[in-house]
Amino acid sequence: MRSNFIFLLCSLCLFIACDKTEQKPDRDALLDEIRAAEKAFNDMAQDSGIAKAFAHFAAPDAVLNRSPRLIKGPDSIRVFYEAASQPGQNLSWSPTFVDVSNDGTLGYTYGNFNFSMIDSTGTERKSQGIFHTVWKRQADGSWKYVWD
Repeated sequence: MRSNFIFLLCSLCLFIACDKTEQKPDRDALLDEIRAAEKAFNDMAQDSGIAKAFAHFAAPDAVLNRSPRLIKGPDSIRVFYEAASQPGQNLSWSPTFVDVSNDGTLGYTYGNFNFSMIDSTGTERKSQGIFHTVWKRQADGSWKYVWD
């Protein structure tokens, strides 16, 4: 009887030790992290400028789709926006939808953006549209965009 109990106990310990069940990430927490990254990105664009924000939140392999061009990498993204920068530009956005992959490594957002600027004649020009951003969780746990 005692040997059966020891065998059962050892079997149970072995079973527990070999359990490879992965814990699923907390989906709601990940969605909140992506929303927070999107808000911080927008806030930096307001406070520090579009070029700085887009370069800062870009992953090393980030790509901007600015038809007909693809701009690749944070440095090229910064240069692209610095070249297009004019005084009085304002870009703001807010996601209306956020989702994350089951493994918690990729997410995406979309929503509305508003852009305004003062042209060379002093006239305010405005445009609105839809944005779509793909986010990738970095090794340090932060979120950076890989596609915009």
